[in-house]
Amino acid sequence: MVFGMGHMEGKVVVIMGVANERSIAWGVAKSLYREGAREVFTYRKERSLVAIKKLLEENDMQSFGFVQCDVADDASITAAFDHIKQAYGVIHGIVHSIASADPTDLKDDFLNVERDNFLYAQNISVYSLIAVAKAAQEVMAEGGAIVTQSYLGAERVVKNYNVMGVAKAALESSVKYLAEDLGKHGIRVNAVSAGPIRTISAKGVSGFNDLFRVIEQKAPLRRNVDQDEVGDATFFLLSNLARGITGEVLHVDAGYHIIGV
Repeated sequence: MVFGMGHMEGKVVVIMGVANERSIAWGVAKSLYREGAREVFTYRKERSLVAIKKLLEENDMQSFGFVQCDVADDASITAAFDHIKQAYGVIHGIVHSIASADPTDLKDDFLNVERDNFLYAQNISVYSLIAVAKAAQEVMAEGGAIVTQSYLGAERVVKNYNVMGVAKAALESSVKYLAEDLGKHGIRVNAVSAGPIRTISAKGVSGFNDLFRVIEQKAPLRRNVDQDEVGDATFFLLSNLARGITGEVLHVDAGYHIIGV
């Protein structure tokens, strides 16, 4: 793969989930921008919009547009993609990098998760992908790709990841079912399962920093990955280079997922 060759030239991509410079979604945004994508950023609150605009300015990047979208509100999702259709006509990709859980559930025993907190994690982290895919289908009239972000906690028990691990498992399963539903419309759906990245969300997981040391010791590459590597892998899945890939979970974790004990 040759980077910087405009593999996304002329493609409109909606990026959901940029919070700050450490966000995985921001790593994706940088990779896509390098490849010529025209990026539309969603935001939930005004402070998020201000943060995104500041990041773009600091990195000498231009945005194709911004649109407000609260993924917990179906009406907001519908309004956002109605606006996107009117403003841009067609889009070719979606970056879904959204997840949330009550911090109290990211420590101690999973057994203690409360019903409302369980449903909250599923709603924001999983159903949001389904709702966004449904709303975006009509706007992706030329086909394209949707890529979401997962983690190894979907496949294995990761201490203190708890309710988010279950949510990520549901997310990965949703990727497969959405791939089947949307494939006939020329839309591919995939996930990137990244190694631990020092995001705001990661800070909420008790003992998460210990994982960095374990991966450095045990992963085949003997190191952790960064947001740029995750960004490049996500770009690949969004691009025509991955035109034959759908329903896949691509691990970008220095190979850690293949290791046993």
